Amino acid sequence: MTWLVLFATGLLLGTGAERLVGRRDRAGAAPAGTADGRPLRRRRRRRVAVGVALVTLVVLVALPLAGLVYANSQFRKIERVPVGSVLEGGRQPGTNYLLVGTDNRQGVAGNRSDTMMVLRIAGGSSTLLSLPRDLYVTIPGRDSRDRLNAAYNQGPDTLVRTVQQSLGIPIDRYVEINFVSFGGLVDALGGVTIDFPYPASDPKSGLDVRQSGPVRLNGEQALAYVRSRTYTEVIGGRTRVDGTADLGRVKRQQAFMRAVMSEAGKSRSPWRMAKIGRALTRGLRIDDGMSLVDALRFAWAMGRLRPESVTLPTTPDRTAGGADVLLLRQPDADAVLAPFRS
Repeated sequence: MTWLVLFATGLLLGTGAERLVGRRDRAGAAPAGTADGRPLRRRRRRRVAVGVALVTLVVLVALPLAGLVYANSQFRKIERVPVGSVLEGGRQPGTNYLLVGTDNRQGVAGNRSDTMMVLRIAGGSSTLLSLPRDLYVTIPGRDSRDRLNAAYNQGPDTLVRTVQQSLGIPIDRYVEINFVSFGGLVDALGGVTIDFPYPASDPKSGLDVRQSGPVRLNGEQALAYVRSRTYTEVIGGRTRVDGTADLGRVKRQQAFMRAVMSEAGKSRSPWRMAKIGRALTRGLRIDDGMSLVDALRFAWAMGRLRPESVTLPTTPDRTAGGADVLLLRQPDADAVLAPFRS
């Protein structure tokens, strides 16, 4: 916007100077180089104005092109996930993004999906639905049911097919971020602000927040907040462990996602955006059908939309083997899933 104002001002000054000189010449004004030097100063101002306009025009054209070239170079570095053949989106007016946060790090064997969400963007609104890891569903290719997290263990393509077939949600795009680079992304944003009703901690994840209210978290503490499974609050001098288990984590993950989107939306500095882009490319994976335009559209939506968070109705249960799982609570679950299916 600043460059646009400069450009317009330059053009106005240049045009105004030309008209002024033209009127003075027609009126019989003194020729250039007279004693007072005013026509000469006018010509100098006109040349300066035209120069400013030309430089501004070049900058206006060059900066977007340079930004596009840089964005494309960074985009080409992002790892692709071969799930394009199983994506079933495109039949509904909106776009469903399957967002997956993984915990694949040194010392942890196998693939582990720690966070799974579906973000739906339709028109000017967006909705964020968290999928519990312990949701008990039918996994394609198996004769029995298992936790949703087990579907990712078989690969992202199996997870996508499970969400589509067991929950009836067509997926358009797949986005995955590794928690190894998670802290770097938050730090690139300058931290994220989370509102804590009470001081909270979790010795297992490393969370340690000793005050209530809005707290600015760095990358390390933000990761501890999202990973927390024994979330403990201090209320009236007494400690209370969150007994909602995975459901509590779902709400905290949604709060975190809203905070990240808000911070990303505030980013205006090209240098800050470049830093964020570098942090993303180190741990981001996307489906093999996503184009740069798709990615830019997604990034634009992340910055300007504030998703409404919804919770999938579930009921605690136990399998025949005694494992604690979650079952869809019907018909409430279908009512929540309906907007994502249409």
